[in-house]
Amino acid sequence: MTILAESAPFAGELRRWRTRRRLSQLDLAIRADTTQRHLSFLEQGRSQPGRTMVVRLAEALELSLRERNELLLAACYAPIYAESSLDTPELSPVRDAVERILDGHLPYPALVVRPHGELIAANAAFEVLTEGAATALLKPPINVLRLALHPDGMSRRVENLAEWGRHITGSLRNQVRRSPDPSLEEFIAELDDYLPEVDPPAEHLGFAVPLRLRVPEGELRLITTLTTFATAVDVTLSELRLEAFLPADETTATILRQRR
Repeated sequence: MTILAESAPFAGELRRWRTRRRLSQLDLAIRADTTQRHLSFLEQGRSQPGRTMVVRLAEALELSLRERNELLLAACYAPIYAESSLDTPELSPVRDAVERILDGHLPYPALVVRPHGELIAANAAFEVLTEGAATALLKPPINVLRLALHPDGMSRRVENLAEWGRHITGSLRNQVRRSPDPSLEEFIAELDDYLPEVDPPAEHLGFAVPLRLRVPEGELRLITTLTTFATAVDVTLSELRLEAFLPADETTATILRQRR
């Protein structure tokens, strides 16, 4: 057991996360396999948790690996989840797997991003999303969410910008509700400024919100799937998201196959 300091604001962090998750002390105690009395003492700073208890509480609160490390630090323990660089030899199998997945998804676009939309990798079909975008938006590090909604990016070609854009910002707001982040809140406000007002009609309801994108050959209708590394124990790996676009109709599939 590695202790970093004699005291830390663990009690306040535990109480803050429990409140944000809208759990009673009893609910969290049951989830973490402890007693409500012990949890109450932890939140009052009257008891010092063991490292195993901190990990159990973090898991019960459904914190990300990064947030679990932060809770451990607040309790005066060293982080237990590594945060590797993507170019390290340890993550070489991951890079190879991602490359195979991206190439295997052709002729449809697919990309890998970090939190908040930073592009890590993409397949060749990604160019259908970047056509006509301003050079400034395509300089690394590329933020695919800004690229999607910025007036100089994809948005000039998106037929249902208001609807599709608010699907994106709504997803980001859900992230903020679960894990407060001032920088993400600022980014959401920026994206909101790019979107027109909308009063969605009834026909917008359906099984998914498609991206309706104009291309020289016609209109693409794309739906997206998101994939994560569910069993990751590395912070970097756990935060990667694979976004794969799929054709919502045969016309879209045909256009993308012909482009390939």
